[in-house]
Amino acid sequence: MAASAVPHFCNDVGTDKILIGAKEFQCMGARPPFDHPHVFLDMGSDSQIICPYCSTLFVHDARLGPGESDPASCLYVPEPAEG
Repeated sequence: MAASAVPHFCNDVGTDKILIGAKEFQCMGARPPFDHPHVFLDMGSDSQIICPYCSTLFVHDARLGPGESDPASCLYVPEPAEG
């Protein structure tokens, strides 16, 4: 199975705002096993969006690539499945 092209972001650090380079992404709250349901968020023409589960504010920053965030630790890259 191919890796997901949709970036996932988490907020283990408890910051109020995460700058991200993607406008379509998934928020998972915290890293497993403390994550909330992974919700797909789409900013559309807006430059920010709030996660309805954890209330994290995500702000688009065009200087970042689609798989980048500030703080950098908020990007979640899942381990590849064994098999």
